[in-house]
Amino acid sequence: MAENRGRVSIGFSSIYRPAVPLDIFSCPRESPSEKDEVHMTDGDAYNYNGQVIPAEALKTILKRPKLASKVNEKVIDSGMVFLSERGDLETLHIALRFKNLSKVKVFSFDEVFDTFNGVRMEDSGCVAGDYLIYVSTKEPAKERRQPWTAVYKTNLETGKTDRLTPTGEADLSPSVSPSGKKIAVASFQEKGGWTGEIENLKTDIYVMDVDNPSNRKLVIRNGGWPTWGSDNVIFFHRKSYDGIWGVFRADISKGETSDTPRVTPVIFHAMTPAAINATTVAVATIRKQSRLSDKEREENQYRHIEIFDSTTGPEQSTKITQKIKPLADHYNPFVIDGGKRIGYHRANRKLDKPTQVLKKVKCPLQGVGLFRVPGAFPTISKDGSKLAFVDNEFKSVWLVESNRQPRIVYTTPGRDSVFSPVWDSKKDTLYVCMGPSFSANKPLEICAIPNVSKENPRQQREKLTKGGFNNAFPSPNSDGTKLVFRSTRGGEGYKNLYIMEDARNGEFSGGTVTRLTNKKCTDTHCQWSPTGDWVVFASNRDKPDGTPEKDNGLDSGYFAVFLVNVKKTEVVIRVMASGSDIAGHVNHPFFSPDGKRIVVTADLAAVSCEPISLPLFEHSVRPYGDIFIFDIDPRKIENNKDVKEFTRITHSRYENSPAVWTTHDNSDAWNQLLKNVYSPEPASCPYDPKTGGERYNMMGHLCIGRRSC
Repeated sequence: MAENRGRVSIGFSSIYRPAVPLDIFSCPRESPSEKDEVHMTDGDAYNYNGQVIPAEALKTILKRPKLASKVNEKVIDSGMVFLSERGDLETLHIALRFKNLSKVKVFSFDEVFDTFNGVRMEDSGCVAGDYLIYVSTKEPAKERRQPWTAVYKTNLETGKTDRLTPTGEADLSPSVSPSGKKIAVASFQEKGGWTGEIENLKTDIYVMDVDNPSNRKLVIRNGGWPTWGSDNVIFFHRKSYDGIWGVFRADISKGETSDTPRVTPVIFHAMTPAAINATTVAVATIRKQSRLSDKEREENQYRHIEIFDSTTGPEQSTKITQKIKPLADHYNPFVIDGGKRIGYHRANRKLDKPTQVLKKVKCPLQGVGLFRVPGAFPTISKDGSKLAFVDNEFKSVWLVESNRQPRIVYTTPGRDSVFSPVWDSKKDTLYVCMGPSFSANKPLEICAIPNVSKENPRQQREKLTKGGFNNAFPSPNSDGTKLVFRSTRGGEGYKNLYIMEDARNGEFSGGTVTRLTNKKCTDTHCQWSPTGDWVVFASNRDKPDGTPEKDNGLDSGYFAVFLVNVKKTEVVIRVMASGSDIAGHVNHPFFSPDGKRIVVTADLAAVSCEPISLPLFEHSVRPYGDIFIFDIDPRKIENNKDVKEFTRITHSRYENSPAVWTTHDNSDAWNQLLKNVYSPEPASCPYDPKTGGERYNMMGHLCIGRRSC
C-alpha cells in the first residue's frame, strides 16, 4: 500500500472503553479497607492488567542502561509490569515504587529493552526467570480473520526477543508456572482458529516450556485465562452450558484432563482468576445479573474481587473490594507478596471527568493522522472546522467547532434514538436517523437538522422520509443535492439502497426516491464516492445458502464491502470480504477524500484479548473489531474485485466503530474544548444512580437499551 500521500486524518470511536480512566490499585487480603488501598501507578493515562515483578528479575531490569542512569537501585522497593495507554498505543510499561515514599515512576518497556516500537497492542506481561513473557500483535496472522496475538519472550539481560507461539497459531493470556519453567496459554490451536465468537472464545489451554516452546501440549479443553496454583495445578475460567461464567481447577500432572471441578458457585458469574496457591484463587465475580433498563445497580451487580478456597467449597468466599468500593466495578485480580495483598484495576473515580476526551493514536501509515472521538458515529464537515457525534445513549447530537464551546444541538424526545449523523456537502446541515435503533421491523426516519452552527438553535429537525419504513445511514453526494440511504421499503424485510433525488425536500413537496440496489439481502452502511460515480456499501448479499440465520446470536453475518455504479446499477463489485470463505464482517466503509482508499471497521484481525476481561455489559450491537484501510483503483470499478491487501490501522482490545476521513485535523483544538465541557453521562437525569455508584455510561457502554431523560 502506498504511504507517501497528502496529509489526511481519520477519526473513529470506541465502544466499551471507559470514559473515566482505569487504574491499578491493591489492598490487603486480610481486613481490606479503603484507607489501606494503595495506588499502584503514577495515575497518568489508562492503566490495567498489572503483575508484580519478582525481586531477582527486578534487579536485572534495573541494570538496563536506560534505567540505571535514571534510577538508583537502592531506593526502589518494588516493581510492576502493566498495560498503559500513555502515549498513543496500548503497550507494556514498568512501574517502579520508591522506598518510604508513595512515589511511582513509570517507564515504557520498549524503550528500556529496545524492543519493537511500531504499531501494535501488547498484553498479559509476566516474568519467567530471566524473561518477560507477553502478548503482542506486531506480526500479522497468516490467514484473514484470525487473531494477530502471539506470545513472546524478551530476555531481561540482553533484550533479545523470541516468538513462543507457533507460526500460524494465536495465543492469549499467558501465565507462568511458579518454577518459571512453563507457560500456560489460552489458544485457538485445537479448534483451528477463531470462528467469530464474541464473548466466549471457547479457547483451549496449552502448556509449553519457556526454553523449548515446541514442547507444547494440550491440557484443558474449553478454558481461558489460565493461572498456576502450583507446577501441576491450573485454575481457569469458562462459560458453562447454563450461560454462567465459572472458575475451575485442573490437576495436569498426568497431562490432558477433563477432571475440572468448579471452584466458584454455579449461580453467579466468576471470571479472570489469579491463583494464590494450589487450592486458593482470587476471582472477579458478578453475583447478580443486571440490565441496562435497571435504574441503578446494587452491590451484587457490580464486578468485585473475591477469594475462593477449593477445600472449603464454593459457597464460602472472602470478599475484598466490596469492603472498599461496593458500588464500583473491579477487574482482573493479581497476587502480591504471596497473597498478602490483592491487586486489581478499576475506574479512577478521583477523576470526575475524562482527562483526554479526544485521544490521538499512533497510525502505521505515514501522512495519516488518527484520533479517537468520544461517543459514537463521528462526522466531520468537509472544511474540517466542525465535528459532530452522538452520545452513548443515542439521545443527543453534539457539535464541536474550533472557535466555540461544544454543545448539544439536538436531543430526541421520549424513547426515540438519534444516530449516524453526517454533514451535508455544502450546507450547515446534519442528516441523521431518528427512531428505535437496532429494530429492523420498526419505522426509522431520516431527518435533517438545519442551521446546526446557528447561535441558540431551535432544536428543530425536518423529516425527509415517509411511509413507515426502516430508513438509515444517509450519505449526500458531492454537491449536496441527493442522498443515498438504505431502506426496507422494498418489502419482505430486506434492506436495499435508495437515492433521495431531492435532499432538501426528501419525499415531500414532490420529492422522489429511486431504487439503487435490488436483492434479497441486507445492503447497508452506504457512502457516496467523492466523484459521485459510485456508492460503497456493506452487504451480506453473497452469504452462502444453508449458513446459520444468525452469526453467534447477533446479525446474519457474511458482510463484505461492495461498489455499485450509480448510472449502471447492474454493475456491482465485491471489493473486500473478511474471511477466505467471505464469512465475517467488513462494515461502515468510507472513501478517502481523494477516492483512492476506503477505511472500514472489520474483524479481519479477529480478537486481541479475552472479551470477558473487559468492561463488557451486554452486546446490543455487533462488535466489529479494528479499523483497516485498503486501496482501490478509482479509474475503473471492475479493477477492484476482491482486493487482497489491507493495512491494519488500530490494534486495540476495545471495539472500534465507524471511521471518517478529514483533510483538516483540528483534533488538538477540539480536545481542549471538549475536556472542559463534554461528559458521557447526562448532566441531570432521573435515571442516574442515587447511591453514588458507577454509571453504565462511565464504563463505555452503549446505553441505547436504557431509558433516558
